[in-house]
Amino acid sequence: MGNSVNLDFSAEPLFSWYVVLLFVSGVAMLAIGISNSRALSVGWRIFNMVAGVGFVGYAVYLGFIFEGGSYIIFFKAFILPVVMVINFFRAQAARKSAPAPAPMPIPMPVQPQPQPQPQDAQPQSEAAERAV
Repeated sequence: MGNSVNLDFSAEPLFSWYVVLLFVSGVAMLAIGISNSRALSVGWRIFNMVAGVGFVGYAVYLGFIFEGGSYIIFFKAFILPVVMVINFFRAQAARKSAPAPAPMPIPMPVQPQPQPQPQDAQPQSEAAERAV
C-alpha cells in the first residue's frame, strides 16, 4: 500500500490535475446533494451524493492508494458536475420565479345567529291553555 501522496505536478501534471479536479467535482456534487434547498427532487439529490462519493473515492484512491500502472480518466467526471450545477441553479431560479401558492384561508368559527321571534307569537303552553 502506498504511504505517500501520488500528486507530483512537475513529473505527472495530467495525473495530478485529474486527481485534484476529480476531488473538487466530487465535493461540489456532494454539496449540491446535501443542500436542502428543495430546488432538486430527492432523486436528483441522491444521485448527486452517490456520484460525489464515487468521484471523491476515486480521487482519494488515485491520490493516496494507487501504486502506478494504468488508470482510467473519466472526462465525463468534469462534464457531469458542470451539468448538475447548472441544473441545480436552473431549478432554484425556476422555484423562485414560480408564483407562491395562495395561502389557505383560515376557517373562522361560525356562531349561530339567534332566530327572530315574531312579536305576536305566543308560547305553545299559553295557546294550549286558551284552547281549553
